[in-house]
Amino acid sequence: MDFDPWDTAFVADPYPAYRTLRERGRAVWCEATGQWLIPHYADVSALLRDRRLGRTYLHRFGHEEFGRSAPPPEHEPFHVLNDNGLLDLEDPAHARVRRLVAKAFTPRTVERLAPAVERLARELTARFVAAGGGDLLGAVAEPLPVAVIAELLGIPEEDRGPLRPWSADICGMYELNPGPESAARAVRASLEFSAYLRDLISERRRAPGPDLISALIAAHDDEEGGRLSEQEMISTCVLLLNAGHEATVNTTANGWWTLLRHPDALARLRADVAAAGSPGIGRPEKLSTAVDELMRYDTPLQMFERWVLDDIQVGDTLIPRGAEVALLFGSANRDPARFARPDELDLGRTDNPHLTFGAGIHYCLGAPLARLELAASFGALLDPAVPPLRLVREPRWRDGYVIRGLRELLVAC
Repeated sequence: MDFDPWDTAFVADPYPAYRTLRERGRAVWCEATGQWLIPHYADVSALLRDRRLGRTYLHRFGHEEFGRSAPPPEHEPFHVLNDNGLLDLEDPAHARVRRLVAKAFTPRTVERLAPAVERLARELTARFVAAGGGDLLGAVAEPLPVAVIAELLGIPEEDRGPLRPWSADICGMYELNPGPESAARAVRASLEFSAYLRDLISERRRAPGPDLISALIAAHDDEEGGRLSEQEMISTCVLLLNAGHEATVNTTANGWWTLLRHPDALARLRADVAAAGSPGIGRPEKLSTAVDELMRYDTPLQMFERWVLDDIQVGDTLIPRGAEVALLFGSANRDPARFARPDELDLGRTDNPHLTFGAGIHYCLGAPLARLELAASFGALLDPAVPPLRLVREPRWRDGYVIRGLRELLVAC
C-alpha cells in the first residue's frame, strides 16, 4: 500500500504502508503532500529535539524570504489563535510562555483534579451500562476530557455545549490541505471561542477563583518581569482543550477498538484490574502500562509537521532550508529497530518509549492530565462490576489522517 492520507483504506490501516516507507529509506519525498516523510523512530525522535527545525519559521524569516506564501487574510483569526499557543511558538517566545503556563498548570493542579476525573469516569460509565451500551465514543470517550478541561478552566456547566464543536472545527485546520469549508469553520470557531474566553478572563480579573484561568492571570516571572498577554492566555486555554480533547478521545476509542480485536489480551487486562482492586486514583501499574501500549500500538496523532530552518542531513538525503518534514509518529511507534515485535499488542510492554506525546520543547504539557483521564476511563470500563463490552458493528474512520479517530464505536454491555 502506498502512503495516501486521503484514502479511506490507508487511514483505516496505515501500518503496512509505514513498513514500506521504512524499507525505502530514512527520508522519502512525497509529491502529493510536498513533504519529506520521516518514518524511522531514531530520526523522528532526534528531529523533534533538533532546533534547526521549527513548528513555525516566522521567528526567523518572513514568508517571502522563506519561499512561502502568507496565509489568506480571511484566515487571520485562526492564525492569531494558533500562532500564540505553545504548539506553534518557538524560542525564545516558547520558553517564556511555557515557563509562565507551568507556574499555573502545576503537578499539584493535576493531582487536585484526580477525584473529579474519577467521579466523572464512573458516572459516565454507569450511565452507559444502564443504557445497555451505545456509542462508546460519544457517551464516554468525548464527554470526559471536555468536562475535565472545562472544570480545570472554570467554565460554567451551562456554557460547555459549544466546546466540543469549537475544538473539532479548529482542529480541522491541522489536516493536510484543508479545504475552504474547513477553513471557514475553523475561523468561525476561533472567533467565537476567543470572544467567549476574553469575557471569561475579564470576569476572572475582577473575581479570581480556584481555576486555571485565574492562575494564568496571576502567573508572573520574577526574572523576566513578564506575564502572559491576553491573547497568550486565550491561545493556551484553546490548546489545552484541543490537544486534551482530540488525543484523549481518540486514544480511548481507538484503544477500545484495539482491545475488542484482541479478546485474549482484553480478558487478561480485565483480570489484572480485578486482581488489583479498585482502579481509581491508586490505579494498578499494569493498567498504566497497558494504556501506554495502546497509545503506541495505534497512535492518535499520526503526523507532526516541522519546517526546516537550516539545511539538515537525514541518512543520505540533504533536506534544504524551506522544506517541510512530516514526522510519522505512527510509523516511529511501530519501528522494529526500537520495539520488539512492534506489530504485536503487548499490554505488559515495559520498554515503551513511544513518541505519542512528542519530545523536545514541544513535549505535551498536558501529558500527566491525559494519563490520569485515560487510566480513569479505562479503569472504570474494566471494573469487574461492569459487564464486558461486545462490539455491535465494525466502526468507520473519520475523514482525516493527521488526527486519526473513529466516527463512532457501537458496543453492547
